Amino acid sequence: MEWILLFVAGVLGGVLNSVAGGGSFITFPSLLFVGVPPIIANATNTFAACAGYLSGAYGFRKDIAQHPDVIAYTVVWSLIGGVIGAYLLLNISETLFLEAIPWLLLFATLLFIFGPKVSGMVTKVAQRASISSRWGSLVLVLSLVFVSAYGGFFNAGLGVIVLSYLVLAGYKDINQMNGLKLLVSSSVSLVAIAVFVLEGAIDWNRGVVVMAGTLLGGYVAANVSRNIKQQHVRAFIAFSSISMTIYFFVDVYFLAR
Repeated sequence: MEWILLFVAGVLGGVLNSVAGGGSFITFPSLLFVGVPPIIANATNTFAACAGYLSGAYGFRKDIAQHPDVIAYTVVWSLIGGVIGAYLLLNISETLFLEAIPWLLLFATLLFIFGPKVSGMVTKVAQRASISSRWGSLVLVLSLVFVSAYGGFFNAGLGVIVLSYLVLAGYKDINQMNGLKLLVSSSVSLVAIAVFVLEGAIDWNRGVVVMAGTLLGGYVAANVSRNIKQQHVRAFIAFSSISMTIYFFVDVYFLAR
């Protein structure tokens, strides 16, 4: 039953990660449920989710190819941020890690929901302050590194926070955003996994089962999601991120006491 639970969780998580982000809302708690320690569960979840990111990115390859000028830039800074986040995860106590989870998710959720308004405010301030394009590019680089570090530290909510970054960066087409989101997520996960492997922080048996599910779910969803209206996808993203945030606040600050 444990293997069936983890595989089904992987399929559902792969679908969510590919369509909207937030698949770890299912896979991460599932790993905790079967007894994997929190930090190991997070590292294992990153390993398992990576297959869904990669298959989803392949499904969105045409949308990603529409931005050939940003692919190398995105991958390089995502790798750097991912290493930073993975290092921080392995050097923090489990208690502090658990307490940080809901606040990280709350930040990501608010950023996604209010991203367009924040982006408009930032643009107006930049225009009034006559901020050069060089400074604007620097802000975007630092934002991408921060987002990637978040993903290396805590995989749950990565899709939501990457989409938030893309909103701030000025992207509007949801399919292009999903493609670039999966490119960032794949890069962050691969480099974080390399760090986790060196530190022996992955539960391989359970991780492989979840990964098989995310591989199937991610590829199927990538081909289906482009036929869904953008406002529906955005609404689903908001719903899934709010659900994740509420779940972890209740679990950490009420159920755990």
